[in-house]
Amino acid sequence: MNPSNSKELRQLRALAHPLRPVVTVAGNGLSASVLQEVDRALSDHELIKVKIAVGDRLQRESVVAALCEQAGAQLVQRIGNIATLIRRNPAADPKKSNLQRARS
Repeated sequence: MNPSNSKELRQLRALAHPLRPVVTVAGNGLSASVLQEVDRALSDHELIKVKIAVGDRLQRESVVAALCEQAGAQLVQRIGNIATLIRRNPAADPKKSNLQRARS
């Protein structure tokens, strides 16, 4: 699912609202271990929140853009230092998908 229209984005934001950040990007920036953890979390959950605790607004925007590009994810929303990302897992069974269960 590519959140292309406003209705899909609203649904994804609503699903993400109760989530807690599962990964934190801090002083070392986008290290290999952070990217690996984001990749694992996206594979497991498809919709995640990431805390970006780096510098000012422009630095956070560039980190989020780089994170989306390198992880193959799409940005759903960014509020302050929390970014919500989605990446569909094509190998996942739709019946077991956390995202599919939450939507039903």
